[in-house]
Order: sequence, then C-alpha cells, then structure tokens
Amino acid sequence: MLNFLKIGMVSFALLASNPVAAINVTAKSWLVADGKGKIIEGENTSQLRSIASITKLITVMVVLDAKQDLDEYIKPYTRREMIQLALIKSDNQASLDLCKHYPGGSSFCVKAMNNKMQSLGLTKTQFVEASGLSIMNVSTAEELVTIVMEASKYPEIVLASRTSEVKIKIRKKWFVFHNTNPIIGQRHDFVVSKTGFINASGGCIVLMIDTEIGRRIVVVLGSKNTRTRIPEAEFIATKN
Repeated sequence: MLNFLKIGMVSFALLASNPVAAINVTAKSWLVADGKGKIIEGENTSQLRSIASITKLITVMVVLDAKQDLDEYIKPYTRREMIQLALIKSDNQASLDLCKHYPGGSSFCVKAMNNKMQSLGLTKTQFVEASGLSIMNVSTAEELVTIVMEASKYPEIVLASRTSEVKIKIRKKWFVFHNTNPIIGQRHDFVVSKTGFINASGGCIVLMIDTEIGRRIVVVLGSKNTRTRIPEAEFIATKN
C-alpha cells in the first residue's frame, strides 16, 4: 500500500510540473511534423475534415499575394487591421470583408484561394467561402502541414501569430482584441498559429513552434471542443 501511495505521489508531482503531461488526445485527426514537413507521428492524417477558421490563413495569404494597399481604409478598419482581426481575433466578418474587397470581389477571392492550393499541389483542400463558417471548407492534416509552411513565409501572418492582443482605435475609442490562442505570449516560440471551431469541425488548431528539440508543426482537427485543442496540440508537440 505504501509503495502504491509513493507511485501516486510521484505521478502527481510529474503532472504538476508538466502541464502537458498525460493528455488524452480526443482529436479525430492529428499529426506532428518537423520543420521540413516530415511527419513524425499522427493519426488519420489523410482524413478529409472541415477546418473552420484555419481557412483564414489562406484568405489572408491570397489578399497579401494580391499586393493590395494594407493601409487602405475600409470602414471601420484598414486592410492591415482587418488582417490582424482575421488572424488574431478570428473575426469572421473581417475575413469576409477582406475577400469582398479583393480584386474582382468575393468569388475571385475564393477562386484565388483554391488556385493557390492547386499551385501547392494540395488536391484535397477546397474552399467555398473565406471565413471558415462553411462545413465545405475542407482539408487534411497532411495538406495543412504544407499550408502552415507556406503561411510562415508571410511576415504579417508570423507577426499576428506572435501577438497576444491587438489594440485598434476607432474614432476616439480604443478596442482590445485578444488572440484565440491564449498561450501566445505565455510559453513557446510561435511562428504560425491559427485556431478554428464550428460544430462540424470540432476544435482545430495548426501551429508552427520552435522547441528545444527543433521546429515542430502540429495539426489538431476534430478535438472535443475549444478547451481541449490547445492542450492536445502542446502535448503532441512536446512528446515528439
């Protein structure tokens, strides 16, 4: 009995010292890859799933590809502020407005998103709108690795991924918008981070972080809810 109590105390101490220890991964599809995109471990990595607001990474990429004026004022924000809101706050309307003001309008924006995926050789990733609200915006964990690597080439996306909150002044009042990933600024060296959730997708998150064992890309799709996706992503990143 004494030995059992000692084992239990040791296990509790380890869990207390490592907040990502002993996590039960509920994600339907997940993986961890190295900085070059080589998959280290995963489950259901080729399973097609709704990706919710991870969509916004691609929306922002095609807007930046279009070389539009980031300081152009589109009421009540500039395009630069809309990009920040889309990535940091995961604001659906900001994403839709970015697409609406894309050259040619929303339909051309969505077409550009799909064309970009084709140019990257991603045959399973498809979009029907810019925010991620549609269940028809789909990808796989494997293809999302390529998307995260592509996103890391955009300084605006990297900056947003490292920003815990953004302050925007509208008229004479300041508004503060917090990142949907609450551990940004608390721990880990983030390069790319984007969360997502709709009922059809479950909790989702993609990360690129620099760790003591090297750069890691983590994809979590179909986690139980918005509270489980980040602990699961941390656990997956640090155990490999």
